[in-house]
Amino acid sequence: MSRGPGRDRSVDLVDGALVKPLIVLSIPIVLTNLLQVGYNLADTFWVGRLGQAAVSAISFSWSIIFLIISLAAGFTVAGTVLVAQNKGAGNEDRIGHVAGQTISFIVLLSVILSGSGYLFAPNMLQLVGAIPGTEEYVLSLEYTRTMFLGIPFVFAFFIFQSLLQGWGDSRTPLYLMLFGVILNVLADPLFILGFENNILFGVLGLESLEESLYTVTGFAGWGVQGAALATISSRGIGAVLGIWLLLSGRVGISLSLADFKLRSKTVRKIIEIGTPASIEQSTIALSTTVLTALVAIAGAEAVAAYGIGTRITSLIVLPAIGLQRGVEAAVGQNLGANQSERAEQGVLAAVGIIVACLVVLSAAIFMSASTIVGVFVTGASSAAVIELGSEYLQIVGVTYVFLGAFYVVQGGFRGSGSTRTAMLFAILGFLVFRGLLAYLFVEPLALGATGVWYGEAVANVLMVLAAGLYFLRGTWKKGVVDNAPDNVQNDDLIGKENQSVSGIKD
Repeated sequence: MSRGPGRDRSVDLVDGALVKPLIVLSIPIVLTNLLQVGYNLADTFWVGRLGQAAVSAISFSWSIIFLIISLAAGFTVAGTVLVAQNKGAGNEDRIGHVAGQTISFIVLLSVILSGSGYLFAPNMLQLVGAIPGTEEYVLSLEYTRTMFLGIPFVFAFFIFQSLLQGWGDSRTPLYLMLFGVILNVLADPLFILGFENNILFGVLGLESLEESLYTVTGFAGWGVQGAALATISSRGIGAVLGIWLLLSGRVGISLSLADFKLRSKTVRKIIEIGTPASIEQSTIALSTTVLTALVAIAGAEAVAAYGIGTRITSLIVLPAIGLQRGVEAAVGQNLGANQSERAEQGVLAAVGIIVACLVVLSAAIFMSASTIVGVFVTGASSAAVIELGSEYLQIVGVTYVFLGAFYVVQGGFRGSGSTRTAMLFAILGFLVFRGLLAYLFVEPLALGATGVWYGEAVANVLMVLAAGLYFLRGTWKKGVVDNAPDNVQNDDLIGKENQSVSGIKD
């Protein structure tokens, strides 16, 4: 058995009522993702105190970092799927092996991506429209390279989160994320602004303490780079704690050191499932990169507005992302238990929940768009940024409900192991629909940044229509593991002839 000596917080997704445990599993994921966005929003808020150039700099940087992160993050889906389906099939003795292999593979991959991203950061920034020699470019390069150095820490936590969600435990990652966000929120103003003109000290009425500290240390903060350092530091601490929890067996999954030694058959299975998921995740990031380059045609103010708008969008669709990950676990466990109709019911129930939720959130965003954008920008060009950012939220915000439903359906595909299907619909929606429509509105129709907003909005509608029609066919409802329990040892491959994880399918 893979249960450790600690408390097992996993929920039962296979027996009894489905909607309630799905919600119970998904709510902590939503809150975890909310805290994840909290990292980005905290950085954006405090960097915004440095002016428009600083906000534009991290907007350029984030489109690249998000792309590289997505390349490795997609492979964590393999861990979720294999853990969930093996648990549903009763093959819990395989889970420690799968978890250890996933951790080793993704950490190795993240180290490679970290070094490559650091070396090629200047080239990538130019590709997204940053102009060498400008203040935005200099700040962005500094921020990007610092963030790349911390990529392995970011992924160590992502792995922990994905494995636990596949097991059915979403609360433990939530607690760890909350701890990390608290550290980041405390570190951000200090690392970015130091002890000189730090508004946090003013708000707390500690101006005299600030003056004394500055006199003694002379520390005026690291500016934009400080935001990256704060994130990396807090991520690193969270990553160490997460891996320790897995090794200790306190979260229900038990690992041994032998589980971390890479085995060719298991690695091939992770690659088969994870590569399409990685490409799928990367298409979302690549879409942001492409649209950032198109928005850059309209100027730095438009880039800043788009950066703020995309962060707000990522916040609003968090319930959909949470339900997507909950659906992955529910579909995986039920298909592992040969309950395909129950798996489909879980997806449809989640779609209904997210539609109701996002209708309310979209209305609130539409009515308060300018106020929301205004929180994240100051300086001489703030009026232009607020106008463009508000326009983005009002145009794209109307279609959040479609985007949310798309994410949930994609979770159904991924939970079944049909990651290639999810990949194809992501490419169609985020690259073909979004990229093509945004380009047509920007260039031939000469709508500028507004054209990008309309292109993204129309694409959100088209992508869920395409994925939804395919989902109703039902051809995705087939698991990737056998449902007969066994006693695979930790140093065995998952692939004995009559006990193997079957091939990926689409």
